[in-house]
Amino acid sequence: MEWFKSWFETSYYHILYKNRNTEEAAGFIQRLVTEIKIPAGARVLDLACGKGRHSVTLAKLGFEVTGVDLSQNSIESARRHSLPNLSFAIHDMRKPMDQRFNAVFNFFTSFGYFDDLADNVDVLKSVSSMLDDDGTFVLDYLNANYTKQHLVLTEKKQIEGVDFEISRKVEDGFIIKTIAVNDASKEFKGEYQEKVADFSLRDFEELMQKTGMRVKTTYGDYDLRAFDAELSPRLILVCEKVK
Repeated sequence: MEWFKSWFETSYYHILYKNRNTEEAAGFIQRLVTEIKIPAGARVLDLACGKGRHSVTLAKLGFEVTGVDLSQNSIESARRHSLPNLSFAIHDMRKPMDQRFNAVFNFFTSFGYFDDLADNVDVLKSVSSMLDDDGTFVLDYLNANYTKQHLVLTEKKQIEGVDFEISRKVEDGFIIKTIAVNDASKEFKGEYQEKVADFSLRDFEELMQKTGMRVKTTYGDYDLRAFDAELSPRLILVCEKVK
């Protein structure tokens, strides 16, 4: 089974990441849509939306928002948000939807999950096919070079009485995180993995070219500072369709 199909469906995934900075994410999205001039009331897709925190922010900004994710548990949780301009669906991002959007967003390194490069290409082909001709695609990825330089090899956390032992490595073109879970209250021990491709800006430029898009602008963090391959923690790509 692909790693994300098992890990994202567990309660432990949501426990481990429950303290993600919602205010930072909301501020980033507001700055981003203003900077790249997403038109008021635009139809937007939050691709690999998880539990929908970014989708909710986009909806509150007045956009018509669809959030999709492969995880049934995440979508069930996301659907607890009730806004008239917000909907959610279970969907594999490798396949196009029968809808067109003014903008597609892929936040928080929700790309590069697949062992086969062709699967990642299929994601971008799907995005390209769902974008309006003058649409915008934003891909928020880790800066692989920075991440490798600052890799924390091992750490331990205890959250809600659950012990997590986390190890990281770079192997065969992937940045890999292994999460060992020990939940004494349920007498459960298990091990899960997160795995994302070690893609550089050049890699993304080539991938976009293959799929009918091009990189228009890059940012290096959530304050939208210029991208620096050595110093930036993020690689945020703003892309458009090639006409």
